[in-house]
Amino acid sequence: MLPVMSLWLPILLSAVLVFVASSVIHMFLGYHKNDYARLPDEDHFLDALRQPAVPPGDYAAPHAASMEAMKDPVYVEKTKRGPVVFATVLGSMPSMGATLVQWFVFCVAVSVVAAYIAGRALAPGAEYLEVFRFAGTTAWVAYAAALWPMSIWYKRKWSTTLKSTFDGLIYGLLTAGVFGWLWP
Repeated sequence: MLPVMSLWLPILLSAVLVFVASSVIHMFLGYHKNDYARLPDEDHFLDALRQPAVPPGDYAAPHAASMEAMKDPVYVEKTKRGPVVFATVLGSMPSMGATLVQWFVFCVAVSVVAAYIAGRALAPGAEYLEVFRFAGTTAWVAYAAALWPMSIWYKRKWSTTLKSTFDGLIYGLLTAGVFGWLWP
């Protein structure tokens, strides 16, 4: 067993590599460019959200506050008539700097969890592929598994989820490689 703090170098280096890889994926490779579609009559839609001054938050429409309310004939009719919407309203574009800092902190957190799991399962001097397997699987699950419920429950396009799961695999492989390389 290894304490997590003895793995500080692979934790930080893998977080940096994942951060850089995600930047390359999203800025240069372009396979995420169709994750979001343009709304028909976007200006009218945005004006409709501005008029009641919808504050930032997550919304469902039509909205039912309880299971009992979902049986209300008015609610049922609204869902049948459609559309049914799940939306996140940001208010304005968030600061890219703050968002990137949060993403990097998340990358470090994933690497800390990978370090914890691998450090509990493996001894110092463990073989590269053993370390690769534990750290990589942990990181992949952390980067990708939570995305699937968005497609299951909120109907995000499966293509978006699968592309992001592939990204998570890349991030997991990078994390695995760094941990395998720098394992004490």
